[in-house]
Amino acid sequence: MQIDKLRGEQLDQLFDAILSLKNREECYQFFDDIATMSEVHSIAQRLQVAKMLREGYTYNVIEEETNASTATISRVRRFVNYGSDGYQIVLDRLIDMET
Repeated sequence: MQIDKLRGEQLDQLFDAILSLKNREECYQFFDDIATMSEVHSIAQRLQVAKMLREGYTYNVIEEETNASTATISRVRRFVNYGSDGYQIVLDRLIDMET
């Protein structure tokens, strides 16, 4: 895992902070304080790209709907296919929440 290079007390604290959030409104409040709008947008965009890739959309459709660059789409695709399965875990859970 790439993130292992950052593993430590500070990252543990960040993840614990995120896990402590109780609802969507608390997430909005926390991310509004901790990240720029651009950073939050980029993360949300990557998740949407991953979801659309998994659903079989083409790069052209994903690019049109998300405004993500083909480089971003390609990078997300690499992690969806060969990453640490983080996208898979989250996307599976989101599907479970919808049903």
